Amino acid sequence: MSEQGATTTSKVMTYIMALLAVLFGIMTIKSGGQVLFGNASYRVAAGDYVSFVLWFNFIAGFIYLIAGVGIALRKPWAAAVSLLLAVSTLLVFAAFGLHIFADGAYETRTVAAMTLRSTVWIVISILVYRQLIRR
Repeated sequence: MSEQGATTTSKVMTYIMALLAVLFGIMTIKSGGQVLFGNASYRVAAGDYVSFVLWFNFIAGFIYLIAGVGIALRKPWAAAVSLLLAVSTLLVFAAFGLHIFADGAYETRTVAAMTLRSTVWIVISILVYRQLIRR
């Protein structure tokens, strides 16, 4: 592949990651905000949600937006923000695992959601590092 083709591919990958981060952030803020601040029907529909996981994800949604903008602008700090999101999500996931281990109530879909969030931010942080730092 020519150098120009590699640069174009790199830019397209960067914009895809940025778009994914922003969309993921919007969806996270919307869904978390409904449960936290919406009427009781949202909390009932959420089932046995775990408050610290819900609050973390809601707040992280705003940081997803910041990361997405930084990625789109190809700012090197976006790699650090992405890594922070990956590591903090894994730490909250581990705390959630301890909550489950201690027989705390939870929804199985939270396990799936945290697996997805962890995977997405690990992959984004690796790709952003490769695109923006290790050029």
